Order: sequence, then structure tokens, then C-alpha cells
Amino acid sequence: MTIKEIPSNSMKIFFVALLVLSTSLSASANEGDFKIIKRSLAPTSDQNLRFQPVYQNEDWKPTQTAVIVCDMWDLHHCLNATRRGAEMASRMNQFLKAARKNGSLIIHAPSSCMKPYGNHPGRKRAQNAPMSANLPKQIAEWCDRIPEEGQGAYPIDQTDGGEDDDPAEHEAWAKRLVAKGLNPRSPWTKQTELLDIYKEDVISDSGIEIWNVMEAAGIKNVILVGVHTNMCVLGRPFGLRRLASNGKNVVLCRDLTDTLYNPKMEPYVSHFTGTDLIIEHIEKWVCPTITSDQLLKDEPFQFKNDTRPHLVMLVAEREYMTNKTLPTFGLGYLGKNYKVTILHCDKEGQGERNDIPGTAQAVKTADILLVSVRRRALKAANFKAVEEHIRAGKPVIGIRTANHAFSLRGLEPPKGHLVWENFDAEVWGGSYTGHHGASKAVKIQKLSDHPILEGIDVDTFKGRGSLYIVKPIADSTQAILSGMIDGEPAEPIAWTNKTKFGGKAFYTSLGHVGDFEQRQMNIMLRNAIDWAAPK
Repeated sequence: MTIKEIPSNSMKIFFVALLVLSTSLSASANEGDFKIIKRSLAPTSDQNLRFQPVYQNEDWKPTQTAVIVCDMWDLHHCLNATRRGAEMASRMNQFLKAARKNGSLIIHAPSSCMKPYGNHPGRKRAQNAPMSANLPKQIAEWCDRIPEEGQGAYPIDQTDGGEDDDPAEHEAWAKRLVAKGLNPRSPWTKQTELLDIYKEDVISDSGIEIWNVMEAAGIKNVILVGVHTNMCVLGRPFGLRRLASNGKNVVLCRDLTDTLYNPKMEPYVSHFTGTDLIIEHIEKWVCPTITSDQLLKDEPFQFKNDTRPHLVMLVAEREYMTNKTLPTFGLGYLGKNYKVTILHCDKEGQGERNDIPGTAQAVKTADILLVSVRRRALKAANFKAVEEHIRAGKPVIGIRTANHAFSLRGLEPPKGHLVWENFDAEVWGGSYTGHHGASKAVKIQKLSDHPILEGIDVDTFKGRGSLYIVKPIADSTQAILSGMIDGEPAEPIAWTNKTKFGGKAFYTSLGHVGDFEQRQMNIMLRNAIDWAAPK
């Protein structure tokens, strides 16, 4: 009896058996469970104002894991999107090979491009999978939003379609597509040939078929890779929203994805920052994320044009509201040129006051560290990450309470926590002893023509917070601004330093919420970050 002569019900059983057999054969090279580190963002309070990274270690059985490749088409109407997809494909193919080798199911989902695969075993396998007994409602439909997303604002404006091409280059690209006989608005015809499709893989763009295949194969865990994060990866019937809301243990591989976002649209940040914002949105409201190195045992993928230095902000003080002012500053003044990670302590009076979760993981890849912390003792692993960054001579920026960031005034830190009582002297070159009353206005004076002051009208810049008493500052420092109040000696309020360990440092005792309401404060802080950034 030939395959064509097998009855339809038997055909479905045959393909399910073939799927199980092919997965078992692939698993013969199994190197053990996948060691997965899931990252999500959890709010520190019911108001959803601050979020902390939460890392969860899990062991996934490869044979219970599927990788879905979303819309990695051969061509796209956006030329830059086509380029980025091709650049990412090589790394993605390595990832798929590693997952497949260990017995995972690979599902290729190039939407609206099923015709070229009509006779492929992977396409037949999807079509002939038995109907699942627990087929979710609306699994065949696009999903624009799940209820959880209503708790926060969507971070980017993609109403223009998200193209980030140069207009002249885009016009020339559209003409090239037309010359090939393709629709310039939807030129895709198949999945990119840069990704291998094996006979044991599955090919489908149907939410129903993909669900049926996964249920028949006993799939519990799903990894989404592909494009575009803010559109298809989230919204397709087989996308993150549908799978997460229907109980799959689903994650986004955050370094194997790309947004369709135009930097000319709000919030007017770089294309890659737009991707970061969407990933943060997903980690808050939809599902956790992972990175490809967790399977490949190397370093995460990064686009060649993503040359942004990584700035990590540590925010843990309750007096000056930098938990609000610094995120606003970061988005408005750094979003075009820097990758910014902001880490918060727990809400005061709740949880672990003396720590900033996620510090060890984020600072590991930081190019620059910004400190807005007041009298906290960090858990040992997080403290050591900060210490190693500074001892390695990497740049550090401090505002306001950063000169007593890790000092408990000589008190013993909680068990498993560490302090740095000499942080002020060793890093900033300062000697903070207190501050004058907050009711007295601070007059600011310029002390030098340092590049950090470029574009700042010092005459209209007013210190809104109390004047810190910081003298004497070390010989290694260069004061660029001073502050004065009636009846008291002038104090340096902004200076650069070469730390005890040889790194660049900038500190300012400014940082009151009223300071950030002035454009000068924001420009100075941005200039200081530019000055400190690795060249």
C-alpha cells in the first residue's frame, strides 16, 4: 500500500508516529536538559511604577520543547528589516540546529507562504496532526492584546507601519521588488533560505495546526524566534499572546528577534531601543524571555549596527524621586544613543530594602554605571558586580546621594550583604559630611569650560535641593560647578575624577526633582555620560 492509499485517519496516526519517531531519533544525540534562565519584570508595588528583573532557572526536556520560527521571510517591504533578518538568520540557524540535535521540535511559520512547501513532509505533518481535544478558542485568530497588557502603556508608536528605511533607498527598493514581479507591500514568497528546514521539522502558519502538532508531540515548552516582535511575534495565532494566555510555557528569545519600528515616531528613540522597549513590555505583561547563548553556550547575538554603549542605572533612594526622574531622563535624552537598563530597589517598607535585584546580571555587561543610591547594603553577588566594574577601571556616574550610596554609617550590614564605607573617597574623590538646610536657594557658578557643560546656560541654572557639604575634594578631581548659599562657603557641586582604580568618574550633588525639571540638569547629565562613555 502506498502513502496515497492510506485512509485519512490512518494517515494522521502515521504522521504522528513519524513525528514522535523523528523526535526520538534526533534525541539520540541528547546532551541533557536545556538549562533555561527565564527573565521577566515584576512590579514592586500595585501601582506598577517600578519593575525589577526576576530570573528563574528551569530545566527543560528538549523532547518537550518546540521552537517556532515566526515570519523569517525571504523579502520584506522594509529594506532595513530585510537586511536585519538576513543578518540574524545565521545565528538563528545555529540555534535551531542545537535545539533539533537535542530532540526539540522545530516549527517553521512563514505566514502566507505555504504554497512552496505543499509537498514537503513537514507541511504534511502539520496538516495531518490529529485535532487536539483541548483546542483553545480563538487559536486561529490574530491577537492584538491580552488583558494583562491593559495595566501598562504600549511603549512605541507603530501606526506608520514601522519602516525605518531612508526614503530614497526605500523607493529604489520598492522598484526592485516590482521589477521582480512582486508586490512591494508584501513581497515575501517563502522562508529565507538561510534557515535550514529538515524533513523532521514542521511547516505551518495556522494556529490550529501548530497547536495540534504540539499537543500530539507532547510539547510543554515553546521558544519563539523571528520577526517582528511588536507585530507578528506577539500577535499571530501561534504568537506569544495566544500561547501564553492558553497555558503554554512560552518564552521569547530576545536576541533572535527584531521590531518593525521607525525612530521618527514616538518615543523617538533608536530602532534598537524600540526593540528593547517592546521586550520590556513583553517581560512585564506577556511572558518571560531567554537568550540564544543558553543553548549555544557562548555570547548572545547582537546586530552589527547596534553599537550603543550599555548604561546601567542603580536607583535606590526615597528622598529625591530619582525612581521617576531617571527613567524619564533615560528615555528622553539617552534613547537614541545608549542601551539603558534601570534597576530599582523594593518599595520602601516591603521586601528586601537593602538590595537592588538584577544588579549582578546587568552590570556584567555594563559599559557605564550610574549610581543614585542612598545608604544601601547590597547582597554579596550584586555588590561584587559593582565593585568589579569600578575596580576594572570602567566609568561611573553619580548623582546626589551617590556619595553615601553604600554606607550604613558604620552599622553592621545584614547577613550576606556588603557595604563600601570609603566609596565617596575612592570613587568620587569627595568627603561628604552632610548638607545645609533645604530652604536656602543654591546659586550655581561655572568653574571651567569642561565639555560636560557644553550647551548649558549656567546663569539660569538654579539648585533646587539643599547644598551638600563635600569639601575637601581630592587632588585627582576637577571641579566644574560650585554652589553657594547665603552665609556659607561655596561647595563644589559637580566634578570629574580619576578613581582610585584608574577609571573615569563624574559626580554631582544635584539631583533633586526640581533640578531635573530644568533642561540644564538633563543636558549636563547626558554630557557627563557622553564624556565617560568608552570611545
